[in-house]
Amino acid sequence: MRFLVVGAGAIGGYFGGRLLEAGRDVTFLVRPRRAEMLVQRGLVIRSPAAGDVTLPSPPTVLAEALETPFDVILLSCKAYDLDGAIAAVAPAVGPNTLILPLLNGMGHLDVLDARFGAEKVLGGLCIISTDLDADGRVLHLNDMHSLMFGERNGTGSARAQALAQAFAGATFDGRLSETILQDMWEKWVFIATAAGINSLMRASVGDIVAAGAADLAMGLAEECAAIAARHGYPPRPEFRERSERTFTAAGSPMTASMLRDIERGAPVEAEHLLGDLLRRGGDAVGPRSLLRIAYAHLKAYEARRAREQGSGPRAS
Repeated sequence: MRFLVVGAGAIGGYFGGRLLEAGRDVTFLVRPRRAEMLVQRGLVIRSPAAGDVTLPSPPTVLAEALETPFDVILLSCKAYDLDGAIAAVAPAVGPNTLILPLLNGMGHLDVLDARFGAEKVLGGLCIISTDLDADGRVLHLNDMHSLMFGERNGTGSARAQALAQAFAGATFDGRLSETILQDMWEKWVFIATAAGINSLMRASVGDIVAAGAADLAMGLAEECAAIAARHGYPPRPEFRERSERTFTAAGSPMTASMLRDIERGAPVEAEHLLGDLLRRGGDAVGPRSLLRIAYAHLKAYEARRAREQGSGPRAS
């Protein structure tokens, strides 16, 4: 089974690297600068929980050199890079290619279905905290590294079973799910809550709890859960219990990657994570909802970032 991993960043570099470590046939679709870095330094994963690995000169390909189809395309880009990624991978999509997206939210499924056909697109998600350091190393920041996938109709197809077998033995928890859409909605509720409250408060979960504002996090979580329920995917009791423990944990250092993106002035997935969820809430979302306020906060950040990048350096 030939894997094409789109990007060798924090997510693609981790899961693709672990598959390559396990002897799978993996090629990374990268830009020229990242390709050169991988030749010089290799693909380096630093993980206190799961073990470090350095993979010298991992196989890479540039978009213009893609010619033949792959069996599986692991799509791990940010939502704002989705259109570019789709254009880049198109030559690698053949009649039997499976596309496994690991983006948060649900809107990307519609985009991928429209371009390649729903029969080629699996449901998928990952639960991991990773980052890329200045030297291009993949940093695994906690002890979670799960990748869940499945047919969106809930069937245990032969192709899904074959993918599960390919994941077996790699240093991550690859799980075939028969409820992948439910899993994806719950992940969306969780990540929208975390990204929304961390970004709005510019603080970790523990600092928000210390400020006496854990009820705000839980209020946002309830709003997001209500939207999921409206679309037929009410979060399950065990998910709600786990979320409450997470967002009320005193001293927790947890922050969503969106806050880290804001702190370094990077782009954020405001539209895909919060904006799309807000729109799906429709009239049920009030004008003073926490979700709307968090989304507006992120849009204001995007507006300021665009203005500052367009205006050049400020005079001191």
